[in-house]
Amino acid sequence: MAKFDREATDADIEALIEFAKTRRGVEFYVEPETFATDTTAVAVAHDGEWTRRRVGSPAVIAKVARDLALPVYDVQLTGYPARMRAYNERRRQAQDSDPV
Repeated sequence: MAKFDREATDADIEALIEFAKTRRGVEFYVEPETFATDTTAVAVAHDGEWTRRRVGSPAVIAKVARDLALPVYDVQLTGYPARMRAYNERRRQAQDSDPV
């Protein structure tokens, strides 16, 4: 059995729900459990903004997605959406141009 840094909590699930309810076009991407981290889900909004939280199992985020009528994908099959990478690049460029 894997030894995780911590288990998913209700607060993790609530954070994903809040993100989804306060942004447009949210999709969930399930990430597999690793040796160090429980199963996680990434919520990605229409503009690429995203958040990642532990969910415990794919079934948990599947239920959340169903309840919110939002799509859920297996990131191992679909990869991450291009808008997420574009968002990360915009943030990196903004940080690089900020005076220190």
